[in-house]
Amino acid sequence: MEKTTFKTTINAPREKVWDVLWGETSYQQWTAPFAEGSQVDTNWEKGSKVIFHDGSNRGMVARIADKVPNEFMSFQHLGEIDNGVEDLTSDKVKAWAGAYENYTLTNVNGKTELLVEMDLADDFKDYFSKTWPVALDKVKELAEQQ
Repeated sequence: MEKTTFKTTINAPREKVWDVLWGETSYQQWTAPFAEGSQVDTNWEKGSKVIFHDGSNRGMVARIADKVPNEFMSFQHLGEIDNGVEDLTSDKVKAWAGAYENYTLTNVNGKTELLVEMDLADDFKDYFSKTWPVALDKVKELAEQQ
């Protein structure tokens, strides 16, 4: 796996960007480029389980590896969900389990730099290199509203 980064600068404070990233309604909006109807189930506490799903019994299982409100969120991916069943042990999952997805928000001259770092398997590089910029544009649009 290779660490891949995606970045955007948003004309909004970190608190607003954080709320857009992890708010229930806005999360569904900015993650739609990955999967229409995306949702996340968690209590947002460090160490807690996270279920990312698309409403059709498919998704990912992760845990919150670290969290500093309005600054940093780290997810460690543990497995996938298929037909509503969690898979944490198959060879397919073992190939990428333990991968991290990190979000860092930095104040730069009154704006917020959002940096996303992901451990990516070669199979997914093309997909994410096309999809992340679209998703980040949506985060930017939502955070800069009002």
